[in-house]
Formats: sequence, C-alpha cells, structure tokens
Amino acid sequence: MKLIFLGSGSAFTVGNHNYQSNMLLDAGNEKTLLIDAGSDVRHSLHEQDYRHCDITDVYISHLHADHMGGLEWLGFTHKFDQKCKRPNLYLSEAIADDLWEHVLSGSMRSIEGKLTDLNSYFHVHKIPGNGGFTWEKIEFKIVQTVHIMNGYLLAPCHGLFFKVNGKNIYITADTQFCPHLLTVFYEEADMIFHDCETAPVHSNVHSHYTELVTLPDHIKEKIWLYHYNPGPLPDAEDDGFKGFVKKGQMFEL
Repeated sequence: MKLIFLGSGSAFTVGNHNYQSNMLLDAGNEKTLLIDAGSDVRHSLHEQDYRHCDITDVYISHLHADHMGGLEWLGFTHKFDQKCKRPNLYLSEAIADDLWEHVLSGSMRSIEGKLTDLNSYFHVHKIPGNGGFTWEKIEFKIVQTVHIMNGYLLAPCHGLFFKVNGKNIYITADTQFCPHLLTVFYEEADMIFHDCETAPVHSNVHSHYTELVTLPDHIKEKIWLYHYNPGPLPDAEDDGFKGFVKKGQMFEL
C-alpha cells in the first residue's frame, strides 16, 4: 500500500512545478483511491503514469475546486471509455446533493438522448456524520474540520483517519488551526499530513505555518506539511516537523 502525493500545493498553485494537493492510495492490486480530485488532476495523474481508468475509487473532502474540480473530467472519461468501470465515489452526505445540484449538473446533467444524475457517472456512497467507509479492508473515518464559517453555518469539510498495518494515519484536509478540536487525533495518529498555509498574509481559513510551529514537539515530529503556497518555504525540519511534502512524493504504508 502506498500513498502518492499527486501534488502538494494550495488552490492557487500554477505550473507543473507543483499541483494541487490531491493524493492517491494505490493498493497494488489495480485498486486505487483518489483522495480529492482537483482541477488539475488529469495532469498530475498523467505525470505519475496513471490514467483515468486506473482510478477505481474517489473520496471528496469538500466542495472547493482544488478538491473536486476534476470530477467532471473523471466522470465523463469513465462513462465514455468502454474499458473503464464506473468508480465508487465516497463523500459526506452533507455535500452530496450540493455537489450535483450546484456544481456538476450544469455540464453533466444532459448527454445525448437522456438526462443524468450523479449515479450515472459514479457509484455514490453518502457518508453520515461520524461515519466512514471501507476500502480494501481499511476502515476510514471522516473527521469534521473547521475550514470556513460563513457567519451562520460551518461549511462541510472532512479529513480522514485510518489505520494501515497497525499505523494510524490522519489527513486533515483543509482546516483552520484548532488544536482544541484536533488534539485527540494528533495524539492518536502515528503519521499526520497537515494543511499548511505559508503565504505572508493569513487567509484565516487554513492552518498557518506560524500557528502550527507552536504545537508540542511530540506532535510536530509526526507531521508532514502540505497544501502550501507557491514561493519560499521555512525550514520545517529545523522547526521539528517531518518536512514539506513534495509533488510526487510517495509514502510506503
């Protein structure tokens, strides 16, 4: 089982020096789980020698384009390539209807001779709150993050917590810095892949490096940083982290 970072950059990453921070779990048996499918995923997959038909399963954390903007491409290529099987799509039930009604339906609802829905392109698995899903005998739990508060509601965004070969893995997805909510997962995890903003001006919707560096040393030493901005990066290893994930970096699990 290997985890490949197709890209490790933020939503605004431009050019092939990096891609948006989407990941691929490859079970080594022709089963793959694409963790988020951003707008540039067709390029980042190609660079790692994967084709659209190689993607058997997809998980979507939330409804920003760097995490789901490639679903139109993925859905159409699977549907109209007879060599491909319809992939499974796992996502929180809180975003499933909005994904279709407010994002994908405008371009994907009408094909020659019929009207479609999300299940026309994917086997949809809606995950209830505090729920999860099973892929290749691995139990994945979705973890609510605090990414965006619109003044009234918390926009749904969910990271993943799972165990492979006795090792607990935590992928935060996009999240503000909120250790009071996430410390329980920090402590339980053996390896953490953490959202990390590095821009000079804080957006306040991502964990910024200057905040993450205040975490306890025993937590930082488990953390790989990703979803960072273009430009110079601080010395993460010197500050006690595992480091910044690079495009194409692969982790044997």
